[in-house]
Amino acid sequence: MSDAGDGHDHDHHDESDHNGQHDATHDGQHDATHDDHDHHDHDADSVAIAVVTVSSSRSLDEDPSGDHVVAAFEDADHETVVRELIPDEYDSVQGTVDRLARRKDTDAVVTTGGTGVTPDDVTPEAVKGLFAKTLPGFGELFRRLSYEEIGTRTIGSRAIAGVVSATPVFCLPGSENAVRIGVDEVILPEIGHLVGLAGRGVEDAEEAGDDVEGEIGGNGTKEGDDVETDDTETDDAE
Repeated sequence: MSDAGDGHDHDHHDESDHNGQHDATHDGQHDATHDDHDHHDHDADSVAIAVVTVSSSRSLDEDPSGDHVVAAFEDADHETVVRELIPDEYDSVQGTVDRLARRKDTDAVVTTGGTGVTPDDVTPEAVKGLFAKTLPGFGELFRRLSYEEIGTRTIGSRAIAGVVSATPVFCLPGSENAVRIGVDEVILPEIGHLVGLAGRGVEDAEEAGDDVEGEIGGNGTKEGDDVETDDTETDDAE
C-alpha cells in the first residue's frame, strides 16, 4: 500500500495548528494521567522476597536462575530475605510456598523450576491449591514475551502467579532465560503495585483484632515467627 500522504498536499495551516495544539494538550493530559496510574499511595517502594528453587538435581551453588532473581531484585533496591532449595515433590513445594507466604517479613515469593510437562514438574499443581486469587495475566504475558524468543515451544511453559496469604507468588520455569523474561520484564515493573494491593487493609484488620482469614482466601494470616533459611541440598536424580 502506498503512503497515504503521497501525491496529496494539505495546506490547511489553521487546521494543522489546531491539531498541533490539541495533540500537545492531549499528550500532556495523557502523560499526567499515565503518571498517576503508574504510582499509587499504596505501592510498596521496597519489597522483601523469598526465592525458592525447585529442583532435585541442582544445588544453591549452581543455580544461575535463582542467582538472577536475587541480583535483579537487589539491583532494583529490593531485598531477598530467604532463599531455599527444595526437591520436585508436591508436598514439599506446597508446604514451602505456604510457609514463606505467611511470613511477616516476606512480601512476595518467586519460585523457579517444575513448571514443565514432565511427570515430576508439579509446581503449578502444588501452588494453585494455595491461591486465594489467581493472576492469569502473568502467565499470558510471560508466554507472549517468551514466544518472541523461543516461538511455539512456549506452549510447554506453565508459569503461573497468584496471591497466597496476602502475598503475591510467582512460579517461573527453571531456565535462566525464562527467569530473565519473567523477572525483568514482567514481575519487577509491577511488584510494588501488586504487593501494595495484595496486603491492602490486612495490617489494619490484624491490628484491630479482626479475623482476616476470609480476606486473604482462607490460607491464614501472615505469621511473625522466624523461619530459618533452609539451604539443604539434595542429590536425588531429577
